Formats: sequence, structure tokens, C-alpha cells
Amino acid sequence: MSRRFRNRHSSEDANLEMTPMIDVVFQLIIFFIVTINLEQRINEDIKLPDGPNSYKIESMPNTMVIEVSERGWLSMHGVPLSKQDMKSMITARSARIGEFPVLIRGDSRTEHRYIRSVMDMCAEAGIWRLNFVAIQERKGG
Repeated sequence: MSRRFRNRHSSEDANLEMTPMIDVVFQLIIFFIVTINLEQRINEDIKLPDGPNSYKIESMPNTMVIEVSERGWLSMHGVPLSKQDMKSMITARSARIGEFPVLIRGDSRTEHRYIRSVMDMCAEAGIWRLNFVAIQERKGG
């Protein structure tokens, strides 16, 4: 009976692998650092057109902000994305939370075909709440 007791409490059975747990913790830390930075970044190279209305990005919950540069390059929170990646993100988010508002920050010098391609991606995913970001018209002057 003592032999059986010794096997149940041997040091070999008490080993616990910490490496996978440490890996998971580091992955979570990296994820949170990246997502915090994404929320705060805006592509400063985009020069917005003048317009009569403007929207505050932070006032609309669940809003996706898509930036279109003068050359038609797409980005989100300053991170460049290919058209396929942008389409995948829109589709995945739509599947996850349903319809959500999209703000398009298009450069005033951007050709309409680039803005239209973003609008088409949204329409294919079933997103119809699109707004365009502009600077409020300056009064007098």
C-alpha cells in the first residue's frame, strides 16, 4: 500500500508546464498594446475637403473609419491595408456585429473611383450607413 501512495504523490506527476501560459500572457499583452494604438491613430497625410457638415468620430459607437489617400491607398487608423484585407475586415465585422456606421476619410484630391471602391465593399457586406468626413466650411473670409 505504501508503494501505491508514493506513486500518487511523486514529483513527476506535480510538474506543470508554464511555457504555454507565459506565451498566452505575452500574446494578450501584445494584442492590447496594438489595439490601444489603433484607436488613437489617424492618417495625418489626408487633407480633408471643406463641407457644410462634420462628424465627431468619437461620438458614434462601433464606427469604422476608413481612410483613402490621394493615390487611393486604403488605411484604417493609419495602418495601410490592401483592398482584399479591407474587404475582409468589413465583411468579418459585419458578420460579427451586424450593421455599423462607416466614416470615409477621403483626401480632397482623391479620385472618385477610389472612394467608390470603398462604398462598393461596404455595400457587398450589407453596410449602408456611410458618411464622409469633411472640415466644416469656414465662415467669412
